[in-house]
Amino acid sequence: MSDRVTTIFGATGKLLHSLQVLLIGAPAFIVFGYNQAGLGPLATLDSWVSTFPDIDTVHTTGAVKSNNSTKKGAVIAAFQIGALIGALSTTFFSDRFGRRKTIFIGAILTIIGQVLQVASYGIPQFVVGRVILGLGTGQFSVAVPVWQSESSAAKNRGQHVILDGMFMCLGYALCNWIDFGLSRIDESTTQWRVPLAIALLPSLMILLSVFMFPESPRWLVQVNRIEQAERSLATLKGDEATEQEVRAEIAGIQTSLELTSHAKGSLMEMFDKNDEDKLLYRFALCMMLQFFQQMCGGNLISVYASTIFQENLGMSESLAKILASCALTWKFLCCFISFYAIDRLGRRICFIVSGTGMACCMMAMAITNSMGSDNKGASIASAVFIFLFNLFYPIGFLGGNFLYTTEVAPARLRVAMSAFSTANHWLWNFVVVMVTPVALDTIGYKYYVMYTVLSACIPIGVYFFYPETMNRNLELINQVFRDASSPWEIVSMARQLPQGEVAEAQLAAVHKKDGTEVEMKEEA
Repeated sequence: MSDRVTTIFGATGKLLHSLQVLLIGAPAFIVFGYNQAGLGPLATLDSWVSTFPDIDTVHTTGAVKSNNSTKKGAVIAAFQIGALIGALSTTFFSDRFGRRKTIFIGAILTIIGQVLQVASYGIPQFVVGRVILGLGTGQFSVAVPVWQSESSAAKNRGQHVILDGMFMCLGYALCNWIDFGLSRIDESTTQWRVPLAIALLPSLMILLSVFMFPESPRWLVQVNRIEQAERSLATLKGDEATEQEVRAEIAGIQTSLELTSHAKGSLMEMFDKNDEDKLLYRFALCMMLQFFQQMCGGNLISVYASTIFQENLGMSESLAKILASCALTWKFLCCFISFYAIDRLGRRICFIVSGTGMACCMMAMAITNSMGSDNKGASIASAVFIFLFNLFYPIGFLGGNFLYTTEVAPARLRVAMSAFSTANHWLWNFVVVMVTPVALDTIGYKYYVMYTVLSACIPIGVYFFYPETMNRNLELINQVFRDASSPWEIVSMARQLPQGEVAEAQLAAVHKKDGTEVEMKEEA
């Protein structure tokens, strides 16, 4: 293939994919996790509350504290509102300007937002900066996984998405350790301005390197830039594919797009009376999975761990910050369980085990918190269950949820369903962050009861309604949704699907019989 795309260090193939994960995926999701958890540890510093006294919940009591708790939740949750809008905006930007330009715009927005935050001396400027930061992060949360999935081989796609979740968790851990380290210095606004400023580094990395990687071949075909698509695909494959194989795969992408050209390619198809693909049902699966990802209590622990340790369990400020940092570092290490289990045990088992474990931990935290912060034994037990919760949560819901939504969505609606389900993720993220300070201050241990019930719904819902997609060809999964006469049959029919090479052979036979032999590599 002539004139390959110019890349970083001239890398192609596997090395290029590794650099893409390192220079784009890692910083994007570190920004995601770092800024999502960033204000939880900072909001208890004296230097913070002296700058923003209107949201002081440390030195206030009674009605004043309750009012400040509501304001504090709104300020922190402004990031989630921006991210929700940013996620939805990718349905416009990504298909019109491409994956790389969308990510570039996201990097610019995160830098502007971070600068406004760092330079703030009042709540209005800080909130504006937080919303703009959220806009860019929301674009990252959709555009980066889509770009990675369209640039990666099918066999590596799952692990790449799980890696995004791991980097998000790494952002949580880094944030808490950096916040703790700087909280030990002399009391000044440096304690919270420097941690917020550090988040500029990954955004700058993305800004400088994103255009050194090839654009998505699928998007280039979609906008009829066939020669560029061939060069891009050849660069991504490196020496693993010949010129003929590259052209054959591009032809397959073209054919796949032509076969669906009659469709509107919009979510309004879900409400078509003649919807044979059960799009509404599949969309509901995506939306509910992202709902459970937030309403199981994961974000409660990630954002407010230090607050729980300090204000609810009665620990000292220093010990609370150390334990919160350790809990999130432990959570990052537990992500490796999902990395190895997701393609070995299957999506359903990971979700069921994760949901069951989280429900048990939340029930235990409700019991121990009901005993009061004066009960030292109960406080220790509650801290232990926070660590256990962070063992179960990553198994299914720190990357697996993003992976599953791309697998059950049809190719023509992959970006749209990903954008809307991720926006739903940010919506409930906002609810949790907004409500938590007030809930912890008012209903206390009963707040954990709600998460117990919602987490317990996960294994039940997954068992009855979520088909297994591990090692199943996505075209055959699509056929299952079409052929099933009711939602109750989908899970059992998916269980009977052939896997791996057997599935590929059967799919090829089906296409040959129908006289529509189409290269399905891109769809898978």
